[in-house]
Amino acid sequence: MGERRAARQGDAGRVQRARRETRAGAASARLGRRLAPVAAAVAVLALGLTLALTPQPPAATEPPAAGAAFAGDTQTVRVARDVAAPDVSHESYVTTTGPETLVESGTNHDWAKLVLIFGDFPLTQANIDVMLRWMRQENGPDNWWNRNNPLNNGNGSGGGSGLGSYATLSIAAEYAADSLRRYAFYDAIEAALEAGDDADATARAIWASPWATSHYGYGTHWSTAPVKAVTAPESAWG
Repeated sequence: MGERRAARQGDAGRVQRARRETRAGAASARLGRRLAPVAAAVAVLALGLTLALTPQPPAATEPPAAGAAFAGDTQTVRVARDVAAPDVSHESYVTTTGPETLVESGTNHDWAKLVLIFGDFPLTQANIDVMLRWMRQENGPDNWWNRNNPLNNGNGSGGGSGLGSYATLSIAAEYAADSLRRYAFYDAIEAALEAGDDADATARAIWASPWATSHYGYGTHWSTAPVKAVTAPESAWG
């Protein structure tokens, strides 16, 4: 009987301890559920504080608008009164018409320029004028392309007296330039064309040339009137 009482008492103690443990676990669970919202709020607050304390990059600023007044510090440069401004060189540029353009245009003015270009002479107005006057004295302005030999040049034309012909006016211009540069009896004309600043001086050199039998009357058969532009037939240019 004493053993049964002791056994019942032991069982009762175990039951009570189990109940206490159960109640304690339930209480802990209830406490955890109550504290969960608080813990979440604390975590959110901590994250917000972390972001707030993190250094932020500087904000981009718009560049000042063109013409806007400068509000910062300025510098002043003082120059002595005896300092002179340096001379500024203004380069000049001259365009030169190419042979293809001159051939396409096809006038007596163009042929005169073509001779100067082929001979590497300055393309000045004085040089163009004297070439046109020379051509007029040889064949006249209205038929200046006669036999495709505007200056009655014997070099390469098959006619030593200057009465030969060329296949095209372009070839005639090449031979005219060659004569002026190659033969000694053109030296005075060559020098005047090189100067390129006095049509009358070049004309006098032409009159005095040994190949000019009449010497153009030393100017009495030489007109200085403007020479009109006359276009040669396309066939003359080849």
